[in-house]
Parts: sequence; C-alpha cells; structure tokens
Amino acid sequence: MNTPSELKYTKDHEWVKIEGDIATIGITDFAQSELGDIVYVEVDTLDETLDIEEVFGTVEAVKTVSDLFLPLSGEIVEFNESLEDEPEKVNTDPYGDGWMIKLKFSDASQIDNLLSAEDYKALISG
Repeated sequence: MNTPSELKYTKDHEWVKIEGDIATIGITDFAQSELGDIVYVEVDTLDETLDIEEVFGTVEAVKTVSDLFLPLSGEIVEFNESLEDEPEKVNTDPYGDGWMIKLKFSDASQIDNLLSAEDYKALISG
C-alpha cells in the first residue's frame, strides 16, 4: 500500500495535504483498493461550510456506496470536476489526479488530531 509520509490521514481513510490554509482531500490507496472500481464520485457541498466529520460527498463503487467525511472544518472551495467523467482516477492515482476536494479550513488546531502516515499504516494493518 502506498502511504505518502508528507500527508495526514483519518480513521475514515481520507488523506489530507495541507498548503497554507487550503487542504486537498481524497481517499487513500487502501480505501480505493477496498472499495474496488470507483464508478462515481458525488460532491454536492461545493461552496458550503461544514464541520469536521460531516459528510461532504459519496464515492460509489461497483458493489457499494461510501460516505466521505470531512477531516477538518471549513469551506469547500473546489471539487475535482475531472472525476465526473473519469472517476477511475481515484483508483489509478488516489494521491494525485484522484484528489476530490479543496477545503479552506477554519481551525488549524484540528490538524493535530489527524493521523501521521505511520499511525495510519498501523490502523490499516490491524
């Protein structure tokens, strides 16, 4: 499993890349492999301000639909619109072209509660 060390993670299998006051968010390599082939990504919360752990969208795979949980409070400022036509990018490049949203976060102290790569690896290895 690919778990880049520069990213932060959640127990819900999202990854977070912090750049200034913007967080880029997607699902992890582990999550996409567990879900299988991604056929649809829905984010209908663009331009909304949500609290940490609220559902910001869903990802649909061949066999299941999973909610996506916000790892930080803030305003969703961008959705990766390329996923509308090519949701499989989440499978092929979960940490690159398969990113889902960009969030202008409102409480930087919440970053401290995210998992490090080492902590996340321990979580998924059981």
